[in-house]
Amino acid sequence: MAEMRNVVLARVDDRLIHGEVVTAWTPTFKANKIIIIDDEVAKDTFNVRVVKALAPAGTKVIVYNVEKAAEKLMVQGVPGERLLLLAKTPTTYNRLIKAGVPLKEVNLGGAGIRGERQPFINNVALNPEEVLACEEMQKAGVNVYYQLVPEQSVVKIDDALKKAKDNFGL
Repeated sequence: MAEMRNVVLARVDDRLIHGEVVTAWTPTFKANKIIIIDDEVAKDTFNVRVVKALAPAGTKVIVYNVEKAAEKLMVQGVPGERLLLLAKTPTTYNRLIKAGVPLKEVNLGGAGIRGERQPFINNVALNPEEVLACEEMQKAGVNVYYQLVPEQSVVKIDDALKKAKDNFGL
């Protein structure tokens, strides 16, 4: 298997760093570095400063576009490093996987309704491209699941995926 840094959680959350990430996810997974993967945020120096300012104390935040993230993740990790990946959409993770990053799991957290997005599961809304990205990841052997906060149980997305594909006519 390809060399990869130690990713403890890959989460879809269109708010990126916010209360749940700071108070629940980061401590639960003992993450000591957050990597935000987003082509738009990476281009916007103001946005980069904002997300870095929101990080939990002592947690380094780095923002990469998808291409750079794939490159930076596909190297041997530093001992003790525990990475929490954040992206706004499942499409971003699908692109990483297609670029050769061997993620095992993707957690669907918060994704609000906007544009073509329709309710998918609980507080996650997805558009057709995002639904297909989830399906492609699952077909590639990635466990894509829903979990809002660590205390909640993991919810399989198989039924939601089938329903969403029917709704969108995919």
